[in-house]
Amino acid sequence: MKLELTYQELTKQLDGRNFGSIFKGLIQEVAFDSRKIYPIPGLVFFALNGSFRNGIDFIPDAYAKGVRVFVVQDVPENNWTDACFIVVEDVLGALQKLAKHYRQQLSYPIVAIAGSLGKTTIKEWMYHLLSGKLHVFRSPKSYNSQLGVALSILQLPKTADLAILEVAATQPGEMQKLTKMVQPTHGVLTNVLATHCAAFPNYEAYQDELCSIFSTAEVVFVSEGIPLPKDLKVETAVRQKEFETLIPFMDEISAQQANLAIHAAKVWTEIEASRIQSLPHLAMRLETFEGISNALIINDTYTMDQEAFKSSLSYQLSISGNKKRMVLVGLTAENQHQKKELEDLCKQFQVEEVHFLLQDQELNLDVTNAVVLVKGARYMQRVSNRLKLKHHKTQLSYNLSALKHNLYQYKSLLRPETNMLAMVKAQSYGVGLTALARYLEKQGIHYFGVAYSDEGHELRKAGIKSPILVMNAEEEGMEMCVQDDLEPAIYDFKQLDELVKVLISQDKTGFPIHIKMDTGMKRLGFHPDEIQQLIEILASQPEVMVKSVYSHLADADQANSKVTQNQLQLFEVICHKFEAQLSYPFIRHILNSEGIAHASTAQFDMVRIGIGLFGISSNKSFAQGLKPVIHWTSSISQVKTVRKGESVGYGCSFIADKDMQIAIVPIGYADGFKRSLSNGVGAVYIQQQRCPVVGRVCMDMIMVNIGELQVESKTMVEVIGPNQSLEDFASACQTIPYEILTSISTRVHRSYSEEE
Repeated sequence: MKLELTYQELTKQLDGRNFGSIFKGLIQEVAFDSRKIYPIPGLVFFALNGSFRNGIDFIPDAYAKGVRVFVVQDVPENNWTDACFIVVEDVLGALQKLAKHYRQQLSYPIVAIAGSLGKTTIKEWMYHLLSGKLHVFRSPKSYNSQLGVALSILQLPKTADLAILEVAATQPGEMQKLTKMVQPTHGVLTNVLATHCAAFPNYEAYQDELCSIFSTAEVVFVSEGIPLPKDLKVETAVRQKEFETLIPFMDEISAQQANLAIHAAKVWTEIEASRIQSLPHLAMRLETFEGISNALIINDTYTMDQEAFKSSLSYQLSISGNKKRMVLVGLTAENQHQKKELEDLCKQFQVEEVHFLLQDQELNLDVTNAVVLVKGARYMQRVSNRLKLKHHKTQLSYNLSALKHNLYQYKSLLRPETNMLAMVKAQSYGVGLTALARYLEKQGIHYFGVAYSDEGHELRKAGIKSPILVMNAEEEGMEMCVQDDLEPAIYDFKQLDELVKVLISQDKTGFPIHIKMDTGMKRLGFHPDEIQQLIEILASQPEVMVKSVYSHLADADQANSKVTQNQLQLFEVICHKFEAQLSYPFIRHILNSEGIAHASTAQFDMVRIGIGLFGISSNKSFAQGLKPVIHWTSSISQVKTVRKGESVGYGCSFIADKDMQIAIVPIGYADGFKRSLSNGVGAVYIQQQRCPVVGRVCMDMIMVNIGELQVESKTMVEVIGPNQSLEDFASACQTIPYEILTSISTRVHRSYSEEE
């Protein structure tokens, strides 16, 4: 994308006013994330404000990377003589105005894909069906928000045959803004689910919002049976059975999505059967997982077009931290002409190592401590698999886009100035300590919380810069706290004395500590009667400084809990006592995830979020707006027949009362599939059918009744997902989601995606 606007033209388009210098060159590209800036002339930085950060805080970093043009709501106090500031009322609104202006210059068709679920899948499948036959552009990843759509439009080429964009609305009025920018000529509606309309007055209002994007469209493709607003007259109903013999998926949802993609693609060209039969499974799209030698692998082997490559490089840059960046590219004979372009792109992003690999080429590379982007031909999937740290068939996938959505749902309950501390103890509830911390730091989280100092040490080694609160700061870990700039929670006098001794030995003063008060939980913490003695000691010890005073709610998952009200009242009294005698301000916090959902008015200065990130809340109304984050799957190892009277599993605890088919699945209690789920208590889902466990759960395997299903080895098995939620699985285990998340074995392969 080349904007090619003068500074004066840009200022006019944004309805802004100039402050500072006048930029002499042409404005060519847009940036909004200072971590993703790479050297390019004519770059303009939009200082976007978010729930967690002020955009002008990142201007110094952008300036240091060569940017000289900034779009801001307020001019920073420390500006530079050669910097040019365009001052606007709303930076995001200004970016959308620029996108609308750019869209009006484009003459080729634009398809808008809207709906509750499936937008990314249909977009990628349409691209698969059309690429190579037409010059097609599609929005990167799940860029379907108010910001993402604007950026997608600004990345469109001046000439193309077609563009495919995702659009989403989570609040009333959002789709109208997107319509002004996108002005689609064609549309695809995936579905309209009542479970996604919590932010709207009713289902009809949500339906109208989604479909308003199609007001400029010539035709809209929608599956038969999907209800539509009465005034939408341009739809084409897609029959479900038309291509079922060619579509390589057996589940109903994938078949529906494939049909939509095929019918929409047929507007522009004939679609060969081979293209339909080769529709890819998209779970691996931009999948990130742990690799060998402490590497982080980004598997993006689906496509090789230049814009997608650029997007992947940008993503790699944003998550690399202190690790070196490597790119492995597989080029087929047809794609050799792209080599120079791809090399140039890697140079622009200052990638340390780039390797072009031929099919079956021996991989002899040192990927130690690297972030490795694997791109290109489909044979690179094998390269990606060889770099995996683990190869267990049972896998746990984390949808970081859903996690981010949940984070912002909780943030929406808070005042803008309220900070958020993310709990990442116990390997971030099983996600992976550094993987989740890196992602949350990228989102602008203010604080991290860990249980022990060695967890904090691991975060510092991974390059995490944010403050870290150590909840269970044991005496043995005090040296590490000081060494790694970790902030210990102090909960008794002996522990405080031990820390002060360490600080004196190192000649440290003003070291930040967090005072833990017991207001009723009866776990760690000072008793309220000890406050005066504690304050006197703190006043006499210049080695320490109180960073926060906090407590923990015992009954936060109950609405209008009297216990919670008593704790909150006591905590207020405690904080007033500290405020009256300390000569400096400190942070106050008591709410956890459930506390935010049930008693957000007691947010004080900071809140702590943990299980809520995974879409779990006992507040049923609030929970409707949250999204599930984990998808736990395995695959069938073998299918066999059990005859009437035969037993299954250890102890012969199950005897077949008739001939039956069972599937053996490589997951057991060593993976976190509890032994208590034996003999029909637990189940998995295969092709959306509940398949109960037969016999006892083994250490590494389960056997399940597959009924009349016609399946074979390697068929996917859902443990937790759309058919069986985390809460449902925990309930079957007679436990809570916390225990499930933290007890899934480390041998289960983890992967991370930012896809819908």
